[in-house]
Amino acid sequence: MNENNHPELNEFRLRVLTEYEKGTAYRGLPADEAVALSLVPPGTGLYRDMSNIAPALPVLSKDACVGCMECVTACPDSALVATVVPESRADQGFAANYAKTTKYFEVPRKKGGEGGFFGLFVDPTKCKGCGECVEVCGEHKALTMVDKTPEVLAGARASFAHQRSLPATPDAYIQEKVLADMMLSEKAHLYVGGAGSCMGCGEATAIRMMLAATGFKYGKKSIGIVASTGCNSVFGATYPYNPYLVTWTNSLFEDAPAFSMGVRLRWDQQGLAGRKIWAVGGDGAMYDIGFQSLSRALTSGMDLKVLVLDTQVYSNTGGQASTATFVAQEAKMASFGRAGTGKVERRKELAQIAMMHPDVFVAQTTPAHVNHFYRAVMAANDYPGPAILVAYAACMPEHGIGDDQAAAAARLAVDSRAFPLFVYDPRAGEKMRERLSLQGNPSPKNDWAADPKTKEPVDFVTFARAEGRFSHHFGADGKPSEALLRGREERLKNWRLLQELAGLR
Repeated sequence: MNENNHPELNEFRLRVLTEYEKGTAYRGLPADEAVALSLVPPGTGLYRDMSNIAPALPVLSKDACVGCMECVTACPDSALVATVVPESRADQGFAANYAKTTKYFEVPRKKGGEGGFFGLFVDPTKCKGCGECVEVCGEHKALTMVDKTPEVLAGARASFAHQRSLPATPDAYIQEKVLADMMLSEKAHLYVGGAGSCMGCGEATAIRMMLAATGFKYGKKSIGIVASTGCNSVFGATYPYNPYLVTWTNSLFEDAPAFSMGVRLRWDQQGLAGRKIWAVGGDGAMYDIGFQSLSRALTSGMDLKVLVLDTQVYSNTGGQASTATFVAQEAKMASFGRAGTGKVERRKELAQIAMMHPDVFVAQTTPAHVNHFYRAVMAANDYPGPAILVAYAACMPEHGIGDDQAAAAARLAVDSRAFPLFVYDPRAGEKMRERLSLQGNPSPKNDWAADPKTKEPVDFVTFARAEGRFSHHFGADGKPSEALLRGREERLKNWRLLQELAGLR
């Protein structure tokens, strides 16, 4: 986001943010009407400087970059920004940030246009150093983490200041059929970073992508979020920093869907039926204490959307077990020890329950499956009624995974049938098998997919072996416990049920 386009932030920055930046706000910053009403201007997270958190920054190897946009999409902190710059306007003083790719340079030239350089820039004030961008770059190896020396930090600051001076990516370089390209457009940049989320947070990426797909089509003034109390509302509302450029509100832990119904009714009364309202919440807000509110919203027939951030625990209150928790998973209230083997109850399948409500669009998806996620958001927005997305949201401390592993963990969850992908669209036909699609899952007609290298089955045990929350279920010899094997059978039963409903069995 270019702050020059948002002059309303300047007064707040001078009056409030500078005091927080200096550490002097507590000495005498007066309360005002905005504070009394719990109001925070949009996008103030833009001014939050987190450059003292991470010891390293990602650096581009431009000759290896293909412009796939996966790093930009995955970054939970909006710290990576891409801009395509026409060849004639590229400043060669920042040539290290410009990649000459087939996608943006060679293809436009062949079509008679001007080639564009793919510019990738790191905002050092937002990057927390999780390294997920390097992980998702994978075989391309176009990004590496380097120590944040004074020279590296100064270079990143200079190149990002250069990015801020650039014009927006010309529409000619944004291919709408290539969904990842949406984040080349400023219309999709509705989450500016500066949030207090953990390094690598899977929830933040899901929220950014939902906003990107919605904003790209409808614009920021046509979107509202009703947040349930949880990690998403805490890291998104650490006064005075707000990462959102859209209208955002938080009420209680359990009532976001009901709240969104009220917003929908009021907007409709005002002739604003085209606006999109999204209720956002985690396990407690949607699976458990807020389940009745969610169910009522799904039966309302109203044009409202729900994003469930499925972490399989109550992350915000210390990793307690929820009804979304997997069998054998270790969590608070589901401990592993002599008297217990972790979670024993079967996981509640919220997406499948949602399918049983009349005429509701349902998708179970992950931010790591970029096209599946974006298509689900776009279809949900187009659907003329209630729609719900249950999104896998990796939680580093509670899942016991590395800060750079959100996307990898989500992919493995899908591959192992721990968290299958599916879309249920009532518009697709009258029969369940016509409405339910398992497209996107590997080997959808088989029980388990096979590892392409070892040819061994990728099952729930494979998934559990990669996460700390299941570590006690493996002996010194690496063999899984009986409890974990029961979890494996439970996930297989769930997968076979989905296959049956989709007409694959």
